[in-house]
Amino acid sequence: MKLTCMQDDLKRGLAAVSHAVAGKSSTLPVLANVLLSTDESRLKLTATNLEVGINRWIGAHVLQDGAVAVPAKLLADVVGGLPNDKVTLTLDVKTQTLRVECGRFVSNIKGVDADEFPSLPTVSVRASLVSLPAEVWRAAIEQVAFAAASDESRPILTGVLVRTRDQQITLVAADGFRLAMRAIHVAEPMAHAVDCLIPARTLAELARIISDIEAEVAMVYTPGGSHVLFHTENIEVVSRLIEGRFPDFERIIPQQYLTRTVLDSNELAKAVKLASFFAGASQNVVKLKIEPAGEFGPGKVILSANSAELGDNTSELDGSVTGEGGVIALNVKFLADAIAAVGSNQIAFEMQSSQSPAVFKPVGQDGYIHIVMPMSMR
Repeated sequence: MKLTCMQDDLKRGLAAVSHAVAGKSSTLPVLANVLLSTDESRLKLTATNLEVGINRWIGAHVLQDGAVAVPAKLLADVVGGLPNDKVTLTLDVKTQTLRVECGRFVSNIKGVDADEFPSLPTVSVRASLVSLPAEVWRAAIEQVAFAAASDESRPILTGVLVRTRDQQITLVAADGFRLAMRAIHVAEPMAHAVDCLIPARTLAELARIISDIEAEVAMVYTPGGSHVLFHTENIEVVSRLIEGRFPDFERIIPQQYLTRTVLDSNELAKAVKLASFFAGASQNVVKLKIEPAGEFGPGKVILSANSAELGDNTSELDGSVTGEGGVIALNVKFLADAIAAVGSNQIAFEMQSSQSPAVFKPVGQDGYIHIVMPMSMR
């Protein structure tokens, strides 16, 4: 293998695949490497930890084909220390040593045979299930994936359900205390109705990788349904799917409310942040009291938190209240996350009772619902 490429392209390519590199605790030492291989007129970088794999292509002038796996961190550190100039990569096949040259800098990195590196599942792009702009994928993932469970004791809840039906793709995550759902309308009916349970970590990684691109990202279902692949011209993210059945989320979402309140999102976020200073020392409980409009003023929400050790905090916010009002206690962190995820200037807060889920929706936008389960009030 011998090729030349630009240092900045190689640096960004290595950064893109870095999060799929396995840690030192992996039972397969080869997974701490990145696979470099020539692919026509491009250099292909591959990393995997067996849960998620990433392929990233960068432009290169290929003089001789070949492939080698080299320590990912060492290569990234070496390339990161080079000037932004042309880099020449030359492989000594006999010793599996990669020579990295840039200007007057030369490094020789010991590698391993490419055949020892596990291959990633591949599928035909013609099998694409749905294709969306990168920005749409990123926004949807950021609104949903954080609500998945981080506790591995319930593996199903560590994933995000991606459901395709007719002209709608739906992303859902839940951890037993909250649920986030984003529905996206597509122009053409999708050929297949499938439910994919994708690790939330994989989707978070996808959102990071595609954050600075404007291309369409195709979602591809592998034969046998064991893996899913997200594909652009220069990037592929392939992930195993989580086995099992996701909870029936549609039964969890309340279909009606007794009280609906519309608030300014920024003002609510400020009040929640103030409350968090006190709620953090008292099981993160924040209380919301909703009062309908009366003859003495508009509807309002009184948000309060108290701690026996620290003191208490109360904020009063004006809002448009429809219904009878009420009181509910929520986890202050989950409430802050919900406000941030809704992402609109105004937020609608719906509830039935103090024991029923709190529902948050953006005002003026369809397709996003965030549910937070109530806490007991003291």
